[in-house]
Amino acid sequence: MSKRIQLPALRTAAAAFAALTISASLASCSATGTDDRPEIVVTTNILGDVVTELVGDQATVTTLMKPGADPHSFSLSAQEAASIENADFVVSNGLGLEEGVAQHLTQVDAAGIPHFVASDAFEPLAYTEGDAEGMDDPHFWTDPARMSAVVDALSSQLATDVAGLDRAALDASVADYAGQLDELDAWMQDQFDTIPSASKSLVTNHHVFGYLADRFGFTVVGTVIPGGTTLAAPSAADFAELSADITTAGVSTIFADASSPDDLARALANEAGIDVRVESLFTESLTPAGGGAESYLEMMRANTERITSGLAP
Repeated sequence: MSKRIQLPALRTAAAAFAALTISASLASCSATGTDDRPEIVVTTNILGDVVTELVGDQATVTTLMKPGADPHSFSLSAQEAASIENADFVVSNGLGLEEGVAQHLTQVDAAGIPHFVASDAFEPLAYTEGDAEGMDDPHFWTDPARMSAVVDALSSQLATDVAGLDRAALDASVADYAGQLDELDAWMQDQFDTIPSASKSLVTNHHVFGYLADRFGFTVVGTVIPGGTTLAAPSAADFAELSADITTAGVSTIFADASSPDDLARALANEAGIDVRVESLFTESLTPAGGGAESYLEMMRANTERITSGLAP
């Protein structure tokens, strides 16, 4: 014989169920939709690392360029394009480095989104040879002193344009990171001072180390790819000319890009007809975990050690 449920009891159970449903819904929303930290979107992973060091967990930092990618050629998915166009603050390198996302940065500026361009913080160097001769060089990060200038300007704009950041915490992070950059600069100078002046000649994959050369007294003999972008290509005449320059300068090491095949660099070494080794450097991108250049500071130290080892007696 079935029991009849009384109406008051039924109403009580329904009310309890509704309350539980609403509570669960609110908890779900709380878990997924209440992160009201500012959204900062950064184009390159080198700058992404620096921004993260400065803001810590005060903001969400989205880096568009994946580890090991080429800043000249990476592009965005539809989701990534939406993230940059809906950001609270955008950070880019400038001087045409991020060729694949230029249109998105134009839209950022048109929408009035606060946009920090790193290259506005220093006086750029111009390329002195190759297809890009006379154009501004965007690879400033190879000089830690110029990176310090960028950090100083960036911190000021973060404090002004990004609501919700704790100024005291930001200032403390900036001071700490600026100190690490000063230490890096002094350490690099000490390492490079062990290389004889006559041996401070650089041959690299493409024009990446102009700022490093300017800062620490190197001469850039030439590059395997005759331009400021990896999208260029050398001709037979370019190879022959650089081969002759390498022989004349007595270059002992050609530095290739760790994230790209070194076939061209090895072909050039063979063309030169002398005993030249090929060493990989981390040039335009950080690496995945365990790759040897997970942060800007780690990348710079690794490159310094490899350059010194390649050129010192």
